[in-house]
Amino acid sequence: MVASTERRPGGEVFPSSPLTPGPWWRLTVLLLSVSSLPTATALVEGLYCGTEVCYDVLGVTREASKAEIARAYRQLARRYHPDRFRLGEPELEGESAESAHTKFLLIATAYETLKDEDSRRDYDYMLDHPEEYYQHYYAYYRRRLTPKVDVRVVILVTICAISIFQYYSWTSSYNEAINYLVTVPKYRIQATEIAKQQGLLNRTKEKGKNRRSKEEIREQEEEILLFPYYLTNYVTWYVTWIYRFNICREDYGDEEKLYIIRRYMKMSQSQFDSLDENMRQTFLEKQLWIKENYETYRKEQEEEMKIKMATDPRMKRYRRWMRNEGPGRLTFVDD
Repeated sequence: MVASTERRPGGEVFPSSPLTPGPWWRLTVLLLSVSSLPTATALVEGLYCGTEVCYDVLGVTREASKAEIARAYRQLARRYHPDRFRLGEPELEGESAESAHTKFLLIATAYETLKDEDSRRDYDYMLDHPEEYYQHYYAYYRRRLTPKVDVRVVILVTICAISIFQYYSWTSSYNEAINYLVTVPKYRIQATEIAKQQGLLNRTKEKGKNRRSKEEIREQEEEILLFPYYLTNYVTWYVTWIYRFNICREDYGDEEKLYIIRRYMKMSQSQFDSLDENMRQTFLEKQLWIKENYETYRKEQEEEMKIKMATDPRMKRYRRWMRNEGPGRLTFVDD
C-alpha cells in the first residue's frame, strides 16, 4: 500500500497516514466468506430417497393421505416394474430396462418411507431441519437395524433355551453320579437294602437276555384280540355285583370277601394269591371286608412295624447311615 505525502507551510514535506479500507470493503469480505460455506441440505445420498424427494418421486404432496400414497405407488409400479416394463410405450419414451429398474427401486424406497407413520414423521423432520445431520443418520439407521421382533418372544425363547440347557446339564451330572455310586460296593449294597424295604425288588429276576419267547408273544397277541371279550365279562360282572349286593342286599361269600379285602390292601391278584392260606383265613376271621375293621387292622400293623423298626439292628444301622451319610451329606469316599 503506497503512503501519500503532503506539503505543509514552510516547504517541508511529511508522509501522510496510510490508506485504510472503508466499511464497504469489510462487508464484501463477509459476504464472500458466507457464500463459500457449504449449504445445509436435507437430501443426503444414502438416506431414504437420496438426493430425490420421496414425495416428488411418487408425485404426491406432503399433505397426501396414506391411501393417496398407496394409489400413486401402484400406478408407478405397474409402469416401471421389471416384469411389466415394455420398450416403445409412449409413456416410457427414452427409458431403458436399466433405468426403469433403477426408477422402480427408487419408487419402492419412497413408498416404504412414506407408508409407515414413524418413518414418514422422521423423513418430514429431516426435510424441515436439514442442518441436523447426525440426528437424521441416527434415526434412519436405528429404524433399519432394529429387529422387528417382539421382545417378549425373544425373552421367552431365551428362557426356554436356558431351561433346556440346564435340564440336560443336571441330567448328565445326575447320571454320572449314579454311575459312580454303582461302582462303589458300599453305596450299592445300601441302595439294594433300601429298595428291598420299599418293595421295589419283589419281582423275580428273569434269566437270559429278557427276550420274550414266541409263546409269550402269541399270548400277548391273544390278549389283545380277546380284549372285547374280557371287557364284556368285566361289565357283566360289575353289573351283577351291583344287582346282587347293592340292590338285592345279598350276603358276601368268601370269594367276594377276599376280593374286597384285596381292594382295601391295594394288592394285585397275583400278590394276594402269593399270601399264605392261613393269612387269608385270618383276614376272614377278623372280618376285614368291613371298612372299620380293616382300618383298625391297618393301624395295628403300622404300630407293629414301627416297634419292629425301632428294635431291628439293621434298621438302626440304616437310621445311623441316614443321619451321618444320608442324602443330605452324600460323599464319594470309598472307605
